[in-house]
Amino acid sequence: MTRTLAVAFAVVIAAPSFAGSHEIPQDTVDKITAMLAEMKCQMDPDDIKTEDGGYELDDVICEGGHQFDIELDADLNEVGRRAE
Repeated sequence: MTRTLAVAFAVVIAAPSFAGSHEIPQDTVDKITAMLAEMKCQMDPDDIKTEDGGYELDDVICEGGHQFDIELDADLNEVGRRAE
């Protein structure tokens, strides 16, 4: 039981550091959303993920109903696109 409590305590203490590690700053989300609007696309901001120093945009829906996954580098330049 002591071991279980120690593990549970360690998880609770570490949780805040894990929670913030994948959050994307709101100004970055706003820039991505504006960029997509210019492309006549939209997506749920919760589907923006960090990946390899850049961002992966899952389930981007563009004019005409086309759906893509888009990869951006750290400077928000498009470096990849896959149709879904």
